[in-house]
Amino acid sequence: MFCHDDIVKLRRHLALVVRWQQLKKRGAAITAVLFFSIFALVGAIVNVAWINGPTFSSAARMALFGTPKGRLKCTNSSGSLKYTCPRNNYPTDHQVRQSSSSCPSYFQWIHEDLRPWREMGITQDMIRGARKTAHFKLVIVNGRAYMEKYKPSLPARDQFTLWGILQLLRWYPGRLPDLELMFDCDDRPVIRRKDFQGPRKPPPPPLFRYCRDDWTLDIVFPDWTFWGWHIFLSSWHVYMSCRPDVNIKPWKQSLKDIKEGNERTVWEERVPYAYWRGNPYVCPSRQDLLKCNVSDKYDWNARLYIQNWNEQAKAGFKQSNLANQCTHRYKIYVEGWAWSVSEKYIFACDSMTLRVRPNFYDFFARGMVPLKHFWPIRDNSKCTSLKFAVEWGNNYTDKAKGIAEAGSQYIHEDVKMEYVYDFMFHILNEYAKLLRFKPTVPAGAVELCPEVMLCNATGRHKEFMIESMVESPSESAPCTLPLPYEPAELQAFLDLKANSTRQVEMWENEYWQNQNRRN
Repeated sequence: MFCHDDIVKLRRHLALVVRWQQLKKRGAAITAVLFFSIFALVGAIVNVAWINGPTFSSAARMALFGTPKGRLKCTNSSGSLKYTCPRNNYPTDHQVRQSSSSCPSYFQWIHEDLRPWREMGITQDMIRGARKTAHFKLVIVNGRAYMEKYKPSLPARDQFTLWGILQLLRWYPGRLPDLELMFDCDDRPVIRRKDFQGPRKPPPPPLFRYCRDDWTLDIVFPDWTFWGWHIFLSSWHVYMSCRPDVNIKPWKQSLKDIKEGNERTVWEERVPYAYWRGNPYVCPSRQDLLKCNVSDKYDWNARLYIQNWNEQAKAGFKQSNLANQCTHRYKIYVEGWAWSVSEKYIFACDSMTLRVRPNFYDFFARGMVPLKHFWPIRDNSKCTSLKFAVEWGNNYTDKAKGIAEAGSQYIHEDVKMEYVYDFMFHILNEYAKLLRFKPTVPAGAVELCPEVMLCNATGRHKEFMIESMVESPSESAPCTLPLPYEPAELQAFLDLKANSTRQVEMWENEYWQNQNRRN
């Protein structure tokens, strides 16, 4: 397929050939070269049109193939800054080959997240029940997206979430069924399980968000940072300001950069301490973690750094480059106000992740197992737990390196961008099957499309959108969704994780008992 750049290169090549022939004064050769070059150029263009013609309309080809990154033209006949979505810009008959791959195991949690509505289905009244905290309603009808906004979210969260859904529609055009859902962009889940248990309790309202815990029923969805991360400066959990110029790229590029960073230093040559850099002021747990930093009196084998985004902005983010932070054998993951988007970046390093016991989980973390993908750290005795973890890792380097590699491989292979889109597709598809009504476009809804969102974006916000834009549909169907857990199978998996954590705590207790005897 030739795009604008290819045609420009061919034209330049043609001009050079003609000029060379003129200088050699070979008129007949000029004619021949000119004729065959033009013939090749026209043939290439016709070939592209022939390849795409049977499947896509001209408008569809323009939307999906003819708009290379960075060259989308924001024009409006009226001269105003209000742009409208083009008609018929998504094909509905895109032919793909069947997928031969099974989805990663964490996709099974899709069935668990939707289980509360499996018997009764989802009505419009249930969806309206989630209106209280939702930031927007999303409606998809005939492959087109519409949004009804209720309140502003923290900067960029709602926009990049919606942008991601639009990219899903470009990745799998015409494959998503009609649906309607409510989305809450805040951190903590709000649909409490206990409020909907019992024979006289109402059914829970379905509400999508980025994380949940064991006591809530919110539906987990990939967070906005997969398409671009805007960092928020905060004091406690009250957000005061935003810096849209933080240099943390969309996930596909970030993953590539981190992989290159991993290759710079082999695990054995990395600094043999636990590393963490972040904002400690968003929750007590992170402030408690700072007590484990090295001092004149104690060395808990941890090297902890406070991230000041204002200072980083002035310094050009030299110390916040993710690819440059894979230099320690061990990296610490600790939650913020809820789950932290830093989790995937930390695990992507070839470092053994020391994961402080979390309360919340995102869509992919539930498939990870202690001692296989990470090392569990107590939340009520972080310093002693970190000290032992690093001591153990430095004494059993082969085992520690194996855990590090398994955790990193899980992220690079099972949470790559293709699987993120597959997870989005499957959870939206399974959710749509539960609807007991036919979705329609609300009267006050605004249609969404990449053209309008890009033309209204500026600065780094726009750069991230351009970088994360899907330029052509997937050549294959989504991965095959695994069947739901059988009750015994799910319990066995949960027991495995709990037993692995208990094993580590037993080793840790024995270690400190021996230390106390020596003292």
